[in-house]
Amino acid sequence: MAPIMARPTPATFDKKKTVAENRRARFDYAIDEVFEAGICLTGTEVKSLRFGEGSIAESYAELREGQVWLVNSNVPEFSHGNRFNHEPKRPRKLLLHARQISKLTGAVERKGMTLVPLSIYFNGRGRAKVELALAKGKNAADKRATIKERDWKREQGRLMREHG
Repeated sequence: MAPIMARPTPATFDKKKTVAENRRARFDYAIDEVFEAGICLTGTEVKSLRFGEGSIAESYAELREGQVWLVNSNVPEFSHGNRFNHEPKRPRKLLLHARQISKLTGAVERKGMTLVPLSIYFNGRGRAKVELALAKGKNAADKRATIKERDWKREQGRLMREHG
């Protein structure tokens, strides 16, 4: 009998439908490692996300009592929801393995890193997921270097098209 082996994690996540993206995060933070986390949602929150509504522009993740919470994310109330509709800016629990949570806890406490959500999306099985990054804040000089590098790459592409 063959030994049972764990399924290897894919290099990129299976994103079928991206709902919200934090585009500013890649500019403001130096991203070290990326995790895929499940998210605890109520029924009306899922329906609202399926309609493509939701924002994580000013949101962040924090560790509380051995659990990871997504704070300040905005999922607007569902238009056809009744009195059981959800609160738009409530903290939402993120679902990660215990080993991942301990790794994140160590990095945040010891290295002074931040947990930044990059995107909310639905995977191939229709589950809502959060792409969570372990990141370190950039200072102004690093941001200028990023802008300079991005402009140079754009210029390179333009030169290659003209002369190539």
